[in-house]
Amino acid sequence: MEYEENGTLGPEPMDISTNTTTLPCDISSHDVTILEGHTSEVFTCAWSPSGLLLASGSGDSSARIWTIADGPGSSSSQNGPLNVVVLKHFRGRTNEKSKDVTTLDWNGDGTLLATGSYDGQARIWGGDGELRNTLNKHKGPIFSLKWNKKGDYLLSGSVDKTAIVWDIKTGEWKQAFEFHSGPTLDVDWRNNVSFATCSTDGLINVCKVGENRPIKTYLGHQGEVNAIKWDPTGSLLASCSDDYTAKIWSLKQDKYLHDLKEHTKEIYTIRWSPTGPGTINPNQQLLLASASFDSTIKLWDVELGRLICSLNGHRDPVYSVAFSPNGEYLASGSMDKCMHIWSVKEGKIVKTYTGNGGIFEVCWNKEGDKVAACFANNVVCVLDFRM
Repeated sequence: MEYEENGTLGPEPMDISTNTTTLPCDISSHDVTILEGHTSEVFTCAWSPSGLLLASGSGDSSARIWTIADGPGSSSSQNGPLNVVVLKHFRGRTNEKSKDVTTLDWNGDGTLLATGSYDGQARIWGGDGELRNTLNKHKGPIFSLKWNKKGDYLLSGSVDKTAIVWDIKTGEWKQAFEFHSGPTLDVDWRNNVSFATCSTDGLINVCKVGENRPIKTYLGHQGEVNAIKWDPTGSLLASCSDDYTAKIWSLKQDKYLHDLKEHTKEIYTIRWSPTGPGTINPNQQLLLASASFDSTIKLWDVELGRLICSLNGHRDPVYSVAFSPNGEYLASGSMDKCMHIWSVKEGKIVKTYTGNGGIFEVCWNKEGDKVAACFANNVVCVLDFRM
């Protein structure tokens, strides 16, 4: 009996020793699918909530919807040509930069994809790639757009200093919000009718459909506010800025609750963990991650406003971070061409993938077993993640 037990353990150490040629964290090429076809940098990517569709937006005037085969190592060479739909953002031929696809977002059931472009137009596409609607009112590039949860409104923020709420049923704009004195850099819904906007002017406005003034304006940042995000329950708003700080705000007060000051350069983006009361992971603590040009990602205890740990593994600015759906892992992408996957609990890198260009965005599918990263060298990579 004893012998059998030991016997079953035999192969395990051997498995480990065969891997010593690569670093333990390196993701094997079997687990990477490289999506080729874009002819310029890929700025943005997003998984459809309904399954295996991945959207990407590029400087080549197109977005693409890729159908990703389920299971590991589905590289295009093995499975023949990948199923992809190209969403062209121009008629005829053009080389203009004005058609860059800068931002995209799926609606809640994954039936519609919204894209925002440098030409100031937002477009709505079916999952089949058919153009359903062109939303035309902005007078400058669109930098962010988001569906509300219900899917009846789309919110867009533009260099023209405005944010616009679009009524999807009519295809018309419902309300324009002109409360910033500089370009609107990010927008985020709090619930189906209220949202926040941030700008190069250093201000954050909380607005509501139907109201002609902001219901709240937050002052406190000393530089451009690059990104804003409501926590999973819509009670706290996080912001990050060129002033090297991230801040946490509550609707109950005008001054920030917490001023998070550990970064030494501009903070490009922030993400809340999908954890805490009211989420699918209610027993895990709610965290905030911030990604900075100082090459670090920092994880914050939002109740105390304290630094939990600094994730130091990148060598260049970190443009994107994303929590896995179970909150246990964090993916990060940097100009150093590396995507790291970190254990949140341990603050350590558990997987690494190195590509051939800087990484603009990383995102997880809803099952948490695939991570996409989009690169400056025109490709999108999909990594199968199993621990």
